[in-house]
Amino acid sequence: MMALLEWFGAATGIIGALLLAANFRLSPWAFVIYLLSCAAWIAFGLLTSAPGRRSGGHAVGVCGSQYVGDRWLVRKPVG
Repeated sequence: MMALLEWFGAATGIIGALLLAANFRLSPWAFVIYLLSCAAWIAFGLLTSAPGRRSGGHAVGVCGSQYVGDRWLVRKPVG
């Protein structure tokens, strides 16, 4: 279970970054994938008592991902 969470968190983080960098029509979904990555890392940190993985850094990542993703996926950019 731990290895699965660890690999899932790493893979979704990489996929989200590549999708965002590609900047094509599916790129806004990178924020959803990044949100899954953050959730996996938080779960991994809680289950293994790894303080670096359950810290506020991932919470900031989740909040930032939700804010930017909402602005890009739900609301149309102005201009």
